[in-house]
Amino acid sequence: MFRQIKKNFLLTIFSLGCYRSMENSIFLLAKDSDDNGCHDLIFHRDGTLRVKVICLSKKKLNLNQEEIQFFATNEGVELMFETIDYNEEDPGLVIDAIRWYANYIGNPEMEIEAEEK
Repeated sequence: MFRQIKKNFLLTIFSLGCYRSMENSIFLLAKDSDDNGCHDLIFHRDGTLRVKVICLSKKKLNLNQEEIQFFATNEGVELMFETIDYNEEDPGLVIDAIRWYANYIGNPEMEIEAEEK
């Protein structure tokens, strides 16, 4: 239940546009060694936020109930974004990290969903 409350809070922040601007946050990316983006890791430079990028077509869906997951599709590939050791430092940063990644991969219009399609 607490996980769902956190996710609803993040979605409210995202839909209201009350999150911190990406211009104020710097994210770093650890690339998958195969360079296919299916195991990328997004880091927030100034905090502890880490978000895994997982291609769902290449891995069985295994949700960690302690973390927050979001879903998106990039060029037909279904992606899951999952936090790592999330401590609720700044809920808007999760959305900012995913939006930053979408811009990085050249898909700034990528729709971020709370549930898998």
